[in-house]
Amino acid sequence: MLRNALAIPVICLLGAMLLSAQSVKLAPPTPIDVKAAELGGKTWNPQWDILIEQEVPEEMLTSAVPHDVRRFCPGFYRMDESDKRAFWAYFFQALAGAEAGLNPTVRVRHTQPQVAVIDRVTHRYVRSEGLLQLTYEDELRYGCDFDWEHDRRLPAEDPDKTILTPENNLKCGVKILYNQIILQHRHLVSSKSYWSTLQPGTISYRVFAKEMVNPPAACEAPVRMPRLKHQTTAEVHAMGEENRVSKGGTFSVKGEAFVDAAAAH
Repeated sequence: MLRNALAIPVICLLGAMLLSAQSVKLAPPTPIDVKAAELGGKTWNPQWDILIEQEVPEEMLTSAVPHDVRRFCPGFYRMDESDKRAFWAYFFQALAGAEAGLNPTVRVRHTQPQVAVIDRVTHRYVRSEGLLQLTYEDELRYGCDFDWEHDRRLPAEDPDKTILTPENNLKCGVKILYNQIILQHRHLVSSKSYWSTLQPGTISYRVFAKEMVNPPAACEAPVRMPRLKHQTTAEVHAMGEENRVSKGGTFSVKGEAFVDAAAAH
């Protein structure tokens, strides 16, 4: 009965979930997502795929995207828009896996001199927060929807903080990447990237690269993991919820409806 209940959000489809007259395709899971599900831990929410795909600007679906995107998605320029959006959803899932272990409430204070600075918004030492490890200063630099005056009254890891809300955090991440690859015309992997996970030669980049081995099939990537390639984030999320219950946790299923992207290829 439980397995049947968990299958509902995976197989349902709402006509309202259309983007530019095309169905939203869920991304495949990253290795860390599958591992978390197997252990009953925090997994990537498939609603975040939809959020990212709806947020991606048109320029990130065009030839304006730097050519090094092909190191992760060789077929990017030949793909249709829905597959490109699914790729970006997968990309940000991998980024969140490398940055925060897919945990939306992670907060880190770095001690390295170059980053141990005062945040111009909080007037405290900078902390990196949320799925993409962002800061309150990003409100000033990128127009992100963070509200320090609201958040300062809440406990440090309160999920209701605007910077920890996945929607705000991921939308801000899209803006930051857009600034890097479209406005500044920098490579996707660049020493000037906001994230060290996208800076070549760093340990964190190697962690990120290991999460990029299972992109959408349309990418025609040479390295794929056979046991993952026919799964979507919705299936893995459902597996994780089931395992959490079997391990003594509690959860509720809210009847989300998604497109099964695996069926597209």
